[in-house]
Amino acid sequence: MTTPPVIPSTSTDPVDTKNSKSPQGPTKLHQERAKFIFMILSALFVGALVTTNLIANKFVTVDFGFASFVISAGILPYPLTFLVTDILSEVYGRKRTNQVVISGFVVSVFVIFVLWMGSVFPAIENSPVNDDVYAQVFANTWRVISASMVAYLSAQLIDVRLFHFWKGLTKGRFLWLRNNASTIVSQLVDTTLVVAVLFLGQLSVGEMGSMIADGWAFKAIVALLDTIFIYLILFGMRGYLNLKPGEEIDI
Repeated sequence: MTTPPVIPSTSTDPVDTKNSKSPQGPTKLHQERAKFIFMILSALFVGALVTTNLIANKFVTVDFGFASFVISAGILPYPLTFLVTDILSEVYGRKRTNQVVISGFVVSVFVIFVLWMGSVFPAIENSPVNDDVYAQVFANTWRVISASMVAYLSAQLIDVRLFHFWKGLTKGRFLWLRNNASTIVSQLVDTTLVVAVLFLGQLSVGEMGSMIADGWAFKAIVALLDTIFIYLILFGMRGYLNLKPGEEIDI
């Protein structure tokens, strides 16, 4: 039996399988990049959520020039959570985004437990923060976080569902529509539930309505303003991860 001749390769250049781009989609390198970005976005989401709950007891006035809004300080970082979930939904899909939302809930429950632990042990005599100050700042936090979590889970899951509804309906087009339509509706749900759980029976309907209107209007304005940012971020991510518009990556 004769051995068939070996036909030499006409290419002398080694193939870089790690960094070569596949016309079919992301490579292993892009997968690693996607995992790292997912971790960063998830951390930003959880960080913004926890900060929102910890500073929610302070109320401030925000002046945009054309209008002023009396809102909880916790509302200031909260729109970032919706921006992040929209980015996650667009790039990583509904399943991964819902996992981040649930993770945020678990971390918030843990924060309530830690704050409670801090109140169980009495402060030492020379403690910079005594028991009275600690109680004044954090005594109501468990109630704020509880109210926030009821609203948070409802609003975030609605946001993710609506985002993918609009994405499917428009066949991946009109990012500005699904970004704003999902966020503005879910923010109304979130604001209404938070105010209702916290102040029902303590404030009049008119006062609660005013707080809901101010909080929701502020969030809606921020949602409209962040539209340009989500376009820029997704443009950069798609190039970095070798994704087509509307394409999701599985990690």
